Amino acid sequence: MMATVAREGADLAYAVSGEEGGPLAVHAHGALSSRAGEERHGLFLWEPVAEAARLVRYDARGHGKSTGRAVPDDYVFTNLADDLLAVIDHVDAGPVTGMGASMGTGTVLHAALKRPEAFERLVLIIPPTAWETRKPVAAHYREAAEALETRGPRGFADLMAGEEPPAIFAQGPAYPLPDVSWDLLPSVMRGLAASDLPAPSELPALTHPALILAWETDDGHPLSTAEALADLLPAATLHVSATLADIRTWSARISAFLTASS
Repeated sequence: MMATVAREGADLAYAVSGEEGGPLAVHAHGALSSRAGEERHGLFLWEPVAEAARLVRYDARGHGKSTGRAVPDDYVFTNLADDLLAVIDHVDAGPVTGMGASMGTGTVLHAALKRPEAFERLVLIIPPTAWETRKPVAAHYREAAEALETRGPRGFADLMAGEEPPAIFAQGPAYPLPDVSWDLLPSVMRGLAASDLPAPSELPALTHPALILAWETDDGHPLSTAEALADLLPAATLHVSATLADIRTWSARISAFLTASS
């Protein structure tokens, strides 16, 4: 059953599934995706996780069934972190496992630094470009926003048409179209361009057990970020996948991590 959390400038749509009384996990999806978008893509299999935990999944502001407004600052990672904390407060939870994919990784890390007591564990899935590697990607996000603003959806489509998928997905499912309305998409892209992971000097303060899941050959989610996080977070474990078959083991890995004793 879907419900919403009221925030300034947005209503966040979320749903709860899974094992009543089990460990609580709250998941933040990646940029331009949504709960439905992840399900259409089919890489993240949520049923095994919901069998091990009580799972809360929500659509980021401006994505999926959540509303938003055309304000770029609304979509920076630090503001999305406040949204995640609001969802946690709304479901009246004690410490939770914060799970985040790509943009969601940035959301979770910023939220955990703001309120470390709100989290018991962290699951960081395909960490995005960060620090030095983020600069060219941020420029690309700004270029995409400008293409939308000047030439509309066709300009955006033309810009994206030249991008090759990561080699690991050469035989895999195509990623679905952005689950963000065209009128909000430029602001979302500009918010992403203005975002970054927390500074490396801040991350050692996060002593929570952390599971980092990464894949190879993806410049938007480079192994360098995942490896740096594994070095900086005191209690982190890194798993890297080189095949689609191994990526499909992630649900079982997450389930085992959620139910492991601290």
